[in-house]
Amino acid sequence: MHHRTTLPQGEAPQTAGKLIRWARYYDAVSWLLSFGQIGRIRRLIIEAAEPAPGEKVLDVGCGTGTLAIAAKAKAGPAGEVQGIDASPEMIQVARRKAARAGADVGFQVGLIEELPFDGGRFDLVTSTMMLHHLPEDLKRKGLAEVRRVLKPESRLLVVDFASQPQSFVGLLASLLPGHGRDHSGAARIKAMLVDAGFGDVEQLPTKYRQLMFVRARP
Repeated sequence: MHHRTTLPQGEAPQTAGKLIRWARYYDAVSWLLSFGQIGRIRRLIIEAAEPAPGEKVLDVGCGTGTLAIAAKAKAGPAGEVQGIDASPEMIQVARRKAARAGADVGFQVGLIEELPFDGGRFDLVTSTMMLHHLPEDLKRKGLAEVRRVLKPESRLLVVDFASQPQSFVGLLASLLPGHGRDHSGAARIKAMLVDAGFGDVEQLPTKYRQLMFVRARP
């Protein structure tokens, strides 16, 4: 069992990673930075992640909850979807969004380096546009935690900025308050996944060259 100390309402957990505290503007900023493509990108993420009916899914760094809600639509009534984010403001927005959508998704404040879940619980973990917020030591610790909570024969999908030097979009994003700038790139992330004990690590093709889609199995 992993236990996490309950934080006072609105208080963020202690982490060396970057936190975005302007959640109410996040969706609009994402739309602008993606030149209106964010909806299509999320659909590609869902296609690559392939959440299936009845599966248990965890979205790490869930932000305002859009991807987790989409995953719940695929997992269906028999499935379970959880979303965690280090930003209390993001979780508040995600909970309101899920309530409006009538989506039964569990959202809570939490850290990838200290996941508040038992081992071997999830069939699928997604991490989108989050790892670049973390220094390398937390990336490694977080990926080890992700592997811990995954079942055998499960999978992880990581989506993030592709490489250094940063793309124009990545450079713009890095200038935003609270935005991480450690864009490790696909080769480095794949090596970290192998070091964390993952296998079948593969980079998936995508027309969005500024992004990397990396899938792995524990």
